[in-house]
Amino acid sequence: MQVHTTIASVQGVRRPVLTTGTFDGVHRGHQVILRRLNEIARREEGESMLFTFHPHPRMVLFPTDTDLKLLNTPAEKEALLRKAGIDHLLVVPFSRDFSRMKAFDYVRDLLVGRIGVHAVVIGYDHRFGRNREGDIHLLRQLGGTFGFRVEEIPAQEIDDVKVSSTKVRKALVEGNVKLAAELLGYRYPLSGMVVKGDQLGRTIGFPTANIGAVDPYKLVP
Repeated sequence: MQVHTTIASVQGVRRPVLTTGTFDGVHRGHQVILRRLNEIARREEGESMLFTFHPHPRMVLFPTDTDLKLLNTPAEKEALLRKAGIDHLLVVPFSRDFSRMKAFDYVRDLLVGRIGVHAVVIGYDHRFGRNREGDIHLLRQLGGTFGFRVEEIPAQEIDDVKVSSTKVRKALVEGNVKLAAELLGYRYPLSGMVVKGDQLGRTIGFPTANIGAVDPYKLVP
């Protein structure tokens, strides 16, 4: 997987098959999108690409909101995406100027004009453009206008629970790490520097580790 931080660096990618979004958690719903992305890219001799943003849009649009905690650090997300086997990860800075871009301009100028998109695969609830004005109907319309195909992936459910980053966060906050792992498709990671503690592990018969500073935006159960 190649990691890019500018749109200019992905120009020339062969027949880009693209998805876009924050993909926080890279949960089971995201994984279905990524598998389909790769299937289309391989079948049509293209290259799969995730177009995502840093920082998270809510951190830019609502800077005083300290409630948002993320499921992945940038390094964790990159590792999960690499494991998913996509060809390209495009991470661009999110800004207020970017948030003001109209949905039509976003598709025409960025996806078509600069990236040269061949196909787009998105989740059932994907919105884009200023004030989230763009939806699947507009995207399909623009696909017909500019010559790219669009495929929508339906909601994924596990035991009647719709998989979403919000549901994973809720499960973790409530201490339900088992449900979180089921929705994610992997055990929730928590990484940080191991620091020396009170050495109480020796009193309970097995070693323990004390984690020091964790990424300030990472959700800690």
